Amino acid sequence: MARKIGSRYTVHQVIGRGSAGTVWLGEGPDGPVAVKLLREDLASDQVLVGRFVQERAALTSLDHPRVVGVRDMVVDGDDLALVMELVQGTDLRSRLEREGVFTPQAAVSVIADVADGLAAAHAAGIVHRDVKPENVMLDLVSPPGPGGAPRAKLTDFGIARLVDAPRRTRATRIIGTPDYLAPEIIEGLEPRAAVDIYALATVLYELLAGFTPFGGGHTGAVLRRHVTESVPPVPGLPDDLWRIIAGCLAKAPASRLRAAELADRLREQLPALAGLPPLAVPAQGKAPAEEVLSPGEAVYAEAETGTGVHRRRRGPAVPLVPVPSPDSTRDTHTSLRRPSPQELASYAAESQAQRAAAPVGHRKGRKALVRRRRMLAVLLAVVLLVAGAAAAYAAFAADHRGARRAAAAGCGAVSSGLAQFPAPLGAATGCLRI
Repeated sequence: MARKIGSRYTVHQVIGRGSAGTVWLGEGPDGPVAVKLLREDLASDQVLVGRFVQERAALTSLDHPRVVGVRDMVVDGDDLALVMELVQGTDLRSRLEREGVFTPQAAVSVIADVADGLAAAHAAGIVHRDVKPENVMLDLVSPPGPGGAPRAKLTDFGIARLVDAPRRTRATRIIGTPDYLAPEIIEGLEPRAAVDIYALATVLYELLAGFTPFGGGHTGAVLRRHVTESVPPVPGLPDDLWRIIAGCLAKAPASRLRAAELADRLREQLPALAGLPPLAVPAQGKAPAEEVLSPGEAVYAEAETGTGVHRRRRGPAVPLVPVPSPDSTRDTHTSLRRPSPQELASYAAESQAQRAAAPVGHRKGRKALVRRRRMLAVLLAVVLLVAGAAAAYAAFAADHRGARRAAAAGCGAVSSGLAQFPAPLGAATGCLRI
């Protein structure tokens, strides 16, 4: 059944669903379009509507072959919609689930395309904030790239930023998809362009290995791994390509490549990757279906578990959209709660309990280590104090010697000038007493 969106567009059927809304096949003045109709609760949020209008110029001006262009933005009654270019193809998540991992050359070609799109967005001051396979469209009509890889386009620019309205986002919320979140977002810093590079490197890892480097298990465990654990290497991957991936997954944002640099570096690898088959990476080990959470991780438990014992759900991915059945795109964009002061205090109590439960030998060894560190600190303070005193004495002695030489020189001049005067006058100058 046809439905009017504003005065210029008509939508006919749903072609995709996500946490922010539904995507419809539509028709506009210039031909077929894709219309992303945002959820009704978002359309009723006046703060979000205001931001939606403010972002119109930035999003509609982003014109690049590797970006799904936003043609128009419609605010009409209860309808809040983005009118986008219609891509004849499928999303990267569906392709990955249907056919499995990519060959290294095809994976690198796809990610290099996406990096080109990110470079254009970052140059325009736009950070995507939700790079993941669901938001990468594969154009199956255009001629393929190296290794037969379909050309890729990045979509849903600005969706995370639009939904992340001031009323919805406070210091207690984290916006994003857990498997692809950069450590600085988890730590509460402002998302910059480097968060997109981290997420894109995670997608490349997933295309090669079949799973994300830090995913699996409960949300709290996933977030902790992003911040504390090193990225596990992909067996069989050429060293040069692995160094690029590992560098873009660095914990420090400044250590990651820029989007344009990443695209160039990846394309330099394409000739060496020609003919390589998909990597035979062992599947991740299966874990129990449910596992009791520790008090420190219970903060991330799903709200529907209620009070009492919290349990974590295990699996290769983290489904976070509370719907009866997964939607077609497995869109997992959500907001996650940060720990409260009371919960942070529980972390300290938990750590103290763990230290108290440690073996006696371990505790003695730790106490000895603490004593050695204190002795080293005291010794270092003494050395610095002695060095400072020596430097001060040397400066004082140098100044004193300089004063004596200046006085001696002055007396010589006075003596030569006093030769014509009687001796008592010369003695009165005081030079003879120095």
